[in-house]
Amino acid sequence: MLDKNGIAQRIAKEVKDGFYVNLGIGIPTLVANFVRDDIEVEFQSENGILGMGPFPIEGEEDADLINAGKQTITALPGASFFDSALSFGMIRGKHVDLTILGAMEVAENGDIANWKIPGKMVKGMGGAMDLVASAENIIVAMMHTNKAGQSKLLKKCTLPLTGVGCVTKIVTNLAVIEVTEEGFKLLERAPGVRVDEIIAATEGKLIVEGEIPEMRL
Repeated sequence: MLDKNGIAQRIAKEVKDGFYVNLGIGIPTLVANFVRDDIEVEFQSENGILGMGPFPIEGEEDADLINAGKQTITALPGASFFDSALSFGMIRGKHVDLTILGAMEVAENGDIANWKIPGKMVKGMGGAMDLVASAENIIVAMMHTNKAGQSKLLKKCTLPLTGVGCVTKIVTNLAVIEVTEEGFKLLERAPGVRVDEIIAATEGKLIVEGEIPEMRL
């Protein structure tokens, strides 16, 4: 079973040389810490930076340098800073190759709910709706079940949707799953996790074909 860093480390393998990548709030922000050194990747944040690096070393934080989640970050050589209008122009213009988001729920058809729980106060949706409406490659980083042990990979989302039919792949603490027209397809299982455990933790339709390999980090 993976922890949050393990999920981010596995997702980092999906990042290719030359990609422009948007990292959502939560687990996705950790992905920058695990990208291979031999590839060039530009991380973009909708608050107005292109060229984010990994999190700063403790004691070397710059309070004026933050991501969309208000976490302190580093900037790589050549990084650019700009207003949110230009940032969202990049997103809406489909100039981002990969979007990595957290989620509260994902449905078997690729719907995602990641911004609001009814009855709880939130400041707003933020950039999530623009990202899911414009991106063609969306990977979700999430825990497979909630704190009560209930599945977060559902037949149909119960929370307000952020986007419809947009998720392409999900990496959880238990598995790597592809979203297909037929439902969730199990690609890999986390170290030490059995297939039957993944099936039991998944409410939506889960397609299991052949021997499922253990993921390599």
